[in-house]
Amino acid sequence: MGLFTGIEISSSGLTAQRLRLDVTASNIANAETTRSGKIDDAGRPVPYRKKNVVFETGSPFETCLQRKLGSISGVRVRSIVADNAEPRLVYNPDHPDADEVGYVRMPNVNILEEMVDLISATRSYEANVTALNATKEMCLRALEIGRR
Repeated sequence: MGLFTGIEISSSGLTAQRLRLDVTASNIANAETTRSGKIDDAGRPVPYRKKNVVFETGSPFETCLQRKLGSISGVRVRSIVADNAEPRLVYNPDHPDADEVGYVRMPNVNILEEMVDLISATRSYEANVTALNATKEMCLRALEIGRR
């Protein structure tokens, strides 16, 4: 394990959690967006779909190979996927996107779940910052030992 392995792992975690924060913020911002720019088969506008970030650490072979070579890649984002849950139906006959019965198809975003995800991503980001600072402090202490 190299001197900067901890910094590399923490920085990959920071990058991944920052993207997770951005996607969660996008979900919250679009919680009331009834038009995503797409039209379904019935000719109705498709509401915004919640997005989720998928992380990966590498395949077991890749992880084993990196361990043998002395490098660890940390975490990375595999993809951002749209949630396939059905949209919520809200009765609002005055809405421009209401169907003939008066229901509007709203995004499948639950604000409470998004706030929990936001708090979780923030805590994970803070944990990576703490680990990065601890690694930096260890490197500085090692340099001080070398000066004596």
